[in-house]
Amino acid sequence: MTVNDTTPDEQPYSSHLRQRVVRSSVISLLSLSIVAVDPVLAQDGVVCDAEGLPEMISGFFQITTALGLIGLVIVWQADSLAEIFTINIEQKKKLKQHKRVALKSTVTVLVLGPLYTVAGSAMGLPLAGCVDFVPW
Repeated sequence: MTVNDTTPDEQPYSSHLRQRVVRSSVISLLSLSIVAVDPVLAQDGVVCDAEGLPEMISGFFQITTALGLIGLVIVWQADSLAEIFTINIEQKKKLKQHKRVALKSTVTVLVLGPLYTVAGSAMGLPLAGCVDFVPW
């Protein structure tokens, strides 16, 4: 029997220590979430009642959406330019795939705000009632 061989009944010390750390972390996180949730639940409409905060969140969302659109235009133009100078067919396929991924990401950014506004107001979420997530 060599030094590295262990029987199935034996657990290495590091594995046991890792399990204890994970277990104690999960217990601590659950305890903290139970204790911390009560004060947060008592604060209904804190964002909506704060002066200027809903407008600031809405403005941040509009800026983020605008930057996403600008990013799409930049990526699309750069990939189109790279396609012109690319001779390899495999590289052209990768560039077209990259353009599709950029387009999907931009569509997600554009749809996410209105979807949250509609779904959030239907579910009664307080943030959807006072913050305008529609970027246009």
